Amino acid sequence: MSFLYDPFLELDSKVKVIAEIGCNHRGDIAVAREMIKIAKIFCGVNYVKFQKRSNKELLTPEEYNAPHPNPNNSYGETYGQHREYLEFNLEQHRELKNYCDEIGIGYATSVWELTSAKEIISLNPDFIKVPSACNLNWPMLAELCGNYGGDVHISLGMTTKKEEEKLIAFFTSKKAGKRLVIYACTSGYPVPYDELALLEIRRLRETYGGDVKDIGFSGHHNGIAADVAGLTLGANWFERHYTLNRTWKGTDHAASLEPDGMRRLVRDLHNVEKALKYKEQDLLEIEKVQRDKLKRIEGKHF
Repeated sequence: MSFLYDPFLELDSKVKVIAEIGCNHRGDIAVAREMIKIAKIFCGVNYVKFQKRSNKELLTPEEYNAPHPNPNNSYGETYGQHREYLEFNLEQHRELKNYCDEIGIGYATSVWELTSAKEIISLNPDFIKVPSACNLNWPMLAELCGNYGGDVHISLGMTTKKEEEKLIAFFTSKKAGKRLVIYACTSGYPVPYDELALLEIRRLRETYGGDVKDIGFSGHHNGIAADVAGLTLGANWFERHYTLNRTWKGTDHAASLEPDGMRRLVRDLHNVEKALKYKEQDLLEIEKVQRDKLKRIEGKHF
C-alpha cells in the first residue's frame, strides 16, 4: 500500500497533533480504519487516538442500566448498551495499532479505568492518555507509573488547582514526571470561546514546565483559531476530536473536526511554529532585495 507524502508532517517539529477518533467510528472497525487512513494521507496528523472502557467496571449498575441522557445519540436501549456497542475489544485495538504501524502513523488510546489501562499497556503504545474524567483514579495512575514505560498524557478539565497540584506531585514522587504531558482543557461539547481559558496554557507552562515533559491543549471548540493561539502561549501537543461527518449520531461529532478542518489545523500550526522566532539578523536576505528597490533615506544622519 502506498501513501502520499505529507509536507506538513515535520519530523523535527515540536508541534504534535492528535486526531481523537474516540468513539466516532460508530462501533465499526472498517470506519475506524478508514478514519486512520484519511488522518494519515490527507490530514497529516502525528497520532490517532481511541478510547478503551471496561464499562461494567467504570459504571455503577444504576448508570449502566439507565437510559441514555440523549436518546437521539444512543446506540442502545440503556447507557451501558450504548457504551458496549461503541467499544472495541483488546484484539480489535491490536488490529488498529498494527494498521497504524503499517501505514506510518502513531496509535494511542485513552483509558478510563484500571482494567483498560492494563490491556492497553500490553500493546505498548508511545503514550497512553488519561481523560479529565479519570485523572484522580489513583490505582490506575499508579499502574501507568509503575508498569508502563511510555509517556502518560493527562487532561485537566473538571480539575481544581489543589487536585492538579496533587496529581503532578504524585507523578513526581513516582519518578514519572518527565514522562508526563499535561493538557489545558475545558470539558464541554462544544465549548464556547469565552470559556476556553487559553491563558491556562501559559499558567501550566510557568508553573509545571520544569516538572513535566510538555504542555498540551485539548480543545472541544468550533474552528481552529484557538489552537493556533494556544501554540503561541506554550502548548506543543494539540488534541482535537475528529470525525468524517459532524452530523453523525453521537455526542462528540458536533465538537469534532472533519478531515479538511484537521488538515488546515495541522498546516496552520506548523506554519505559525516556523514564524515564532526573532529575526536572525538586522536585515534578512529577503529584505535586502526590497531595501535596494524601495528604501528611502532622507535628511541628515545623526
